[in-house]
Order: sequence, then structure tokens, then C-alpha cells
Amino acid sequence: MHIKKKFETTAPHLPASGVAMDAVVPRRRGKRIAIIIASVVATAVAAYALWSWMPRGLQIDGADLRIGQATRGVFVDDIIVRANAEPLNSVILDAVESGRVEEVFAVDGALVKKGQLLFRISNPQRNLELLARQYEHSVSVFNLSNLRVAQEASASDHQRRLDDLQFALDQARKQHARNVRLAAQGFISGVALEESEDKLAQQARALKQEQQANVAESRVRQSAEQQMESSIQGLNSGLKLVSATVDALAVRAPVEGRLTNFRLQVGESISTGKNIGRIDDPTRFKLSASVDEYYLNRMAVGRHGNVQQDGRSYAADISTIYPQIKDGRFTVEMVFTNGQPPVLNPGQSLDARITLGEPAPALLLPNGAFINDSGGAWVYVLDATGHSAQRRAVRTGRRNNSQIEVLEGLSVGDKVILSSYAAYGNSPRLQIPQ
Repeated sequence: MHIKKKFETTAPHLPASGVAMDAVVPRRRGKRIAIIIASVVATAVAAYALWSWMPRGLQIDGADLRIGQATRGVFVDDIIVRANAEPLNSVILDAVESGRVEEVFAVDGALVKKGQLLFRISNPQRNLELLARQYEHSVSVFNLSNLRVAQEASASDHQRRLDDLQFALDQARKQHARNVRLAAQGFISGVALEESEDKLAQQARALKQEQQANVAESRVRQSAEQQMESSIQGLNSGLKLVSATVDALAVRAPVEGRLTNFRLQVGESISTGKNIGRIDDPTRFKLSASVDEYYLNRMAVGRHGNVQQDGRSYAADISTIYPQIKDGRFTVEMVFTNGQPPVLNPGQSLDARITLGEPAPALLLPNGAFINDSGGAWVYVLDATGHSAQRRAVRTGRRNNSQIEVLEGLSVGDKVILSSYAAYGNSPRLQIPQ
């Protein structure tokens, strides 16, 4: 009874509907959470199953892969390049004058002697210039001859006048001497003595004036002759130049050698400066090689090298480096230092070995196409099974045609994919199916 009363005193304050809702809400929330958790677990299980079923990393075809192993060995610091034989000395033949080809006396590939006539062209304008200069030269020489004849005649006249005045002075001096003696004896007057003295002085003045005039005229004649001779010398130089241009119409070989790229045809018009061929040294050669730009900083004039022919080695040193890079390569020239191969022709290819340094022990990796794709900064290293490869950062040093020096990132025995990485993109892992 007491319990019932206590219940009755508290129950009326709570609605019956409210008690039912408070019981239902927690049950619904729990059910919803359970559904969400079950869904997440199912998704994770499915993802794990899918991940386990799919290959890990980029799947590639292993049939064409080239695999190499890192090993300890001696790094041989040299490279082998393909070199072409070229004439050591060549003389370029350019047209000095323009004109029409009238005659051709040599053929491409022929051995020519120095001074041998190669071809002849015609240029009427040059012939007219030569005639004009020859005429000017002839007129100047003729005028100089006339000047010299006139000067000789004038000099003769001056000398004749000087002789006459000297004779008159001598006669006046003798006459005055006689008058002095006669005046002392009283046979002539003092006036006659003064007149003879005045005549003597007059003759002396006339002779002096004529001598001065002769010196001045000689100076003028000499200056005029020098100017005309200088003018003739200028005309001679101009005439030689014009004559040389006319002579250049008949082109001769400047040196002895083999005529190359010479393909002139009779009737062809050529302009000044046009390349018409060259003359090569047929006996002495040099080598021209194209080298990967990686070796540019290590290449220097004087580096030693050699080429092989018929089982013999011929020493050749680097003589010239052309640092301009084209298509990732630059050019070097090598000259033979102790004889050259007996059989060598322009354009012939030889394998030249260039030494860059001394051999040294190192961790080595075979050279391959991968080095061009990764730049030697990373490689794909195979796992123990050989069916998966992981990308790994490495540091490489020197390289030659067959070896790459590994400084960091690999250990002895690591197997590396050596073929090209171009098709792999930036994939961190490769899957190689069985």
C-alpha cells in the first residue's frame, strides 16, 4: 500500500507518451551506428581484396628488359668515339672575279700541281678597265719623258748662260787689272779706272743672279719630276691590280693536292665569292669525332688517344675542341702524333679511344639507355624475386662506353634495369609478371 502511494505521487508528473519515446530513440541510434560500421568494414575488406588481387606498381613486359648487376672492379677512364678521317690541310677555292666560265681544264677528284690552270672565265668589263689603265699609264710615262727633255734643254740653256757670264766676268776682271796698272803709270785717267771697276762688279752680280735662278729652277724641276714619278708609281700599282684581276680570270691551283667538290660547267656564270671547291692534302689526315656533351668539361686539348687499324695502334692527340653543342653532342679534332694508318681516305670511319684519366677501383654498373632518362640520379632496383623493381635514388660519377661509376645508393650484387625508362614515367614501382 505504501509503495503504491509513492508511485502514484510521482507518476502523474510524467506523461505516458514521453516514457515510450525515450526508450525508442537510443535503440534507433544504435542500429544506425551499427549499420555504418558494418558498411565501412565491408568497404575496407573489399578494397583490401581488390588491392591484393591487383599487381603492385606499373606492370611492364620483362621480355626486352636488360638487367645489370653492381660489381666491384677497375674503372677504365676512357671513351670510344666514332671518328671520321679528314684532310689535315685544305685550301678553299672561292671565285675572286665574276664572269662566265669559258673553259674547264680539271675534274673533281684529280691531283693537281701548284700553278696548274683549273678554269678560265671571261669578263669584258675587266678587260676594258685594263685598257683604260694601260692608256693612263702610257700618257703619264710620255708626259714624264717630255718633262725630262724640257728640263734637260732648260738646264743646258742655263749652263750656257752661266758659261757666257763667267767668261764675261773673267774678261772684265782682266781688263780691270790692266787698267789698274795703266792708271798707276799715268796712261789712263781715274774715270776710266772707275768704269772698268763698275763693269767688273756688274758682271759679278749678273753671274750670281743667274746661278741663283738656276738653283731655284732646278728645285722646281726636281719637285715636278718627283710628283710625276709618284703619279706613275700609283698608276703602276693600279695597273698591276687590274692586270691581276684579269689574270684571275684564268684560275690556277694555289697549292698541290686533290681537287674536291669541283663541278664547274662551261657556260656557267659565277659571282665573286662563290665557293667552287677546295684542294685537300692527299697524304696527311686528321680525325673529327662527335662526343656526348657529358664529357665536355673533361675534354681538353692534348688528351691522348689512339685508333686501331689492321692490328696496329696509332697515337692521336686532341688538337681542337669545338664547344658548340648540337643535338647533345660537340666536336673534337685529333691529329696523329707518330705516324698515321697507311690506308686512309677522306670520310673513312675509325673507332678512336680517348683517355680521360687513370684507371681506379670503383663500384661499377654496366652502361645502358637508362642513364639518358634518369641522368644518373635514380635507377630501378630489382627485388630478390626478380618480379618487382623499386625506384631508388643514386649518385653516379664518371662513365665510359661500357661502365658507370656508382658513388652512392647501390651495393655489390644489386640488380638494376639498364634499358630505357622512357615508358615508365614517374612510377615508383614496377611489376614484372612471371
